[in-house]
Amino acid sequence: MSTPTSEPSGRGPAASLWSDLRASLAGGEREWSRMEPRRAVVLLAVPMMLEMALESVFAVVDIFYVARLGPAAIATVGLTEAMMTILFAVAIGLATATTALVARRVGEGDLEGAAETAVQALALGLLVSIGIGGGGALAARPLLAAMGASGAVLAVGTSYTTVMLGGCASVVLLFLGNAVFRGAGDPVVAIRVLWASNLVNLVLDPCLIFGLGPFPELGVTGAAVATTIGRTIGVALLVKYLFEGRSRVRLRPGLLRLRWAVMARLLRVSAGGILQYLAETGAWLALVRVLALFGEAALAGYTVAIRIVLFTFLPSWGLSNAAATLVGQNLGAGRPAEAERSVWLTARYNVAFLGSVGLAFLAVPGPLVRLFTRDPDVLAVAVECLRWLGASYGFFAFGLVAIQAFNGAGDTATPMRLKVVCYWLWQIPVAWLLSVEAGLGPRGVFAAIVSAEVLLAASSLVLFRRGRWKEKVV
Repeated sequence: MSTPTSEPSGRGPAASLWSDLRASLAGGEREWSRMEPRRAVVLLAVPMMLEMALESVFAVVDIFYVARLGPAAIATVGLTEAMMTILFAVAIGLATATTALVARRVGEGDLEGAAETAVQALALGLLVSIGIGGGGALAARPLLAAMGASGAVLAVGTSYTTVMLGGCASVVLLFLGNAVFRGAGDPVVAIRVLWASNLVNLVLDPCLIFGLGPFPELGVTGAAVATTIGRTIGVALLVKYLFEGRSRVRLRPGLLRLRWAVMARLLRVSAGGILQYLAETGAWLALVRVLALFGEAALAGYTVAIRIVLFTFLPSWGLSNAAATLVGQNLGAGRPAEAERSVWLTARYNVAFLGSVGLAFLAVPGPLVRLFTRDPDVLAVAVECLRWLGASYGFFAFGLVAIQAFNGAGDTATPMRLKVVCYWLWQIPVAWLLSVEAGLGPRGVFAAIVSAEVLLAASSLVLFRRGRWKEKVV
């Protein structure tokens, strides 16, 4: 068994880092399981961090233009996104399983098996999307009404919701296609696809919303049409690249058949990922409900703080995704020690990154919050929230990497159980006790969040060190 390749000699640390950064964006095939772990983490993490940042651009661009149409249009986008939480849970769960299985097959040198997994993942995603999208599009108006939409929202937003739910296949397939390339260790392809998708959305959004030039004026519905077209073009590019062999996973016509055994394996592994996301988002909604007891300022302050947090969370999640790929490929290659070392290195980088951000939240939260609001009551809550969350960022960073390491090994059940215990059995009851029963108000909710992240990090550390994830067969 060969040893991992080492870093080229004769270069200083700065020159080596700069060379690695350029190489990470150049893409190309690499034997990640045979590469020196530090270089592998850097080369994988940079494009994955950029990928996660680009994932958020769709929502930012849409809300930038839709905000000019008034509160009813904004409410339409918010309510529809809330309904699509289930869809995103399915997409992320399937993508987690896809990355784990593709990475494992690539690490084993079974490129045919990796390609077969890719085909079955895309087919499964299409089948799920048809069911969810078809039913959602037909029931768009009653679904909006059930979410509490006003008459004005129903009047302007039903078509938007119909298009978004009806076109949900573009969301799921984009997640899954990118997961294939991520598992194969070539996330640069995902960046190129997302650049193209976002560019289409950026151009079409104002044209279709406001009726610029020859385009019809569709209002808020135009945002849904533009986003769906942009994502669909991205899916088409992903399929094209897969058939062209842009990475080690290459599709061919002979693989285009349904394999129920592979689909069943994907569903089994993805179930834990889906429940992970639902547990996390459900807990977030519960915290919002508790904060709503303390008035609009408390809820608005928390919302502003969370939007700031998301800017740092997505790159951190991308960095953690590198651990998932390296764990999967190293376990597939029979290198559990290298898999573990990759996780520790990624955790160290993530703690350094988020720890620095956390210090900024502790030191200068005011200027960050003032970019979003000047209301003194909202400002006070948001500042306090950032300070509490900043104190937990180091724990959050490690927990995120550990969770993705379990997922990369195909052990999605362990993170699911951890999140249920830490968020539902601990965070929500503690938030209620501290904020309502103890009279601490919003501060009690923020303290509960910190305690849950510390508990999650500590529990993840214990389970990770036990090493049972190394024995997972997928």
